[in-house]
Amino acid sequence: MAFALRAGRLASTGVTWCLRQERRQLLQLYIVSDKMRIHRFPFGSQSQQQAGEGTTGAPPQLKRNVASEITSVGKVIYEAGWDANKPKDVPIVGATQQTTTVSTSSAASASSSDSTSDDEKLPKESQDMQKSKREQMRDNMQDYIFTRYFNYVKNYDKVLEKNFPKAMQLYNVFFDGVKDFFGDMKRFLKIARIANDSPQGIRALNRQELELYMQMPRDMMKVAPALIGCSLPMVGYAFFPLVFWYPRTFLTSHFWTLEQRSDFQNYYMKHRLQYNKSVFRCLQAKLKSLAGHHNHAEFECILGQLGSGTHPTAEQLIAVKDIFAEGPYSLLGMSRKHVKYLVKMHGLPNSIFKRHRLHEHAFLVHYMDQAITKEGDVHNLSVDALRYSCYLRGLNPVNLSNEQMIEWLRNWVKVSTSIQGEHITLFLHLPILLGYNHPNNWKTIYCKTEAN
Repeated sequence: MAFALRAGRLASTGVTWCLRQERRQLLQLYIVSDKMRIHRFPFGSQSQQQAGEGTTGAPPQLKRNVASEITSVGKVIYEAGWDANKPKDVPIVGATQQTTTVSTSSAASASSSDSTSDDEKLPKESQDMQKSKREQMRDNMQDYIFTRYFNYVKNYDKVLEKNFPKAMQLYNVFFDGVKDFFGDMKRFLKIARIANDSPQGIRALNRQELELYMQMPRDMMKVAPALIGCSLPMVGYAFFPLVFWYPRTFLTSHFWTLEQRSDFQNYYMKHRLQYNKSVFRCLQAKLKSLAGHHNHAEFECILGQLGSGTHPTAEQLIAVKDIFAEGPYSLLGMSRKHVKYLVKMHGLPNSIFKRHRLHEHAFLVHYMDQAITKEGDVHNLSVDALRYSCYLRGLNPVNLSNEQMIEWLRNWVKVSTSIQGEHITLFLHLPILLGYNHPNNWKTIYCKTEAN
């Protein structure tokens, strides 16, 4: 603290000495200038004399020199660090006046220098501020646009559903159908791998896997043109409405509604049942050629029952199974016309190898019957499984109770599990032998039904 006071006193003493020197110089300048004025203007004007009497004003040259000296004094004071507000040890009136003026001038010069530096800095700062504002506005605009766009895309289905309800309904049905279709296709690939790698082959599959293994290849071939056509860049816009205008032709059950499934199932069932009579006539036509067979009389009685409106029992059919092992009722001995009607009756696609199609279909359904017995018999099937099993085997399940479907399927499974591979044609004729005169089938054939 003492050191600070001592330093302050030394500074004030130095400033006082500087002020005294400056005062002496000013007095000398004043005397010289006064002599020059008297010498140049010996007779001053009245106005000048009055001005001299009233005020002791200095000439312009004196004012300029005083200002320069005051500036130099202010520079010295500023460098010495003297504070004008601090009381002085030696009060000098002139010095105080000069110091105040010097302090103001130094403050003004400092403020002017600061203002110049600020003026130089202002454009850069303003430019930076403008750039930051522009970037902020751009970022805000981008955020706004992207958030609105993402919200619009996220809720686009709601917008379409509100503006185009029918189109969105078709879109949802198609989208759900594609997901179901590809899900079943993945399952089919796994099932096919199991069937190929397992030593038991197809017998290693359960009932549901066998149903998918049999149906999925047909669905894949049927829906392939629709999926390919809808995926094309320009053709898809015209092909998509066409697909939904004819869903029964281009699509499978994965893309159908519940109402469409019921209608199309009745349509296909009616189409299949129309060939029952043709197959029955082929059986009757070949009966005379089997007059020497030991089961001829029993089979003739069975055909008579079918003609009279009744059905034979499962035991009667098992008793005459040998008549289908050879002769005109065997798979290789049947006529082309007979084979063609059997293919139509089972709802199989047309092919050059129709007999191979019938053989494959018969064994797949036969393995399904064996899987049903392994899984606990027919009564353990669900309602949907009962209906699909009846539909697959040639019985229309519409308006049938569970007991009726179970009873009919039990007779079918009993015959199916009691025959061997050489009796395959008996299995192929079971839809007629067990369901030709069923009331539901007759209603389906002769009642008018519409399916779009």
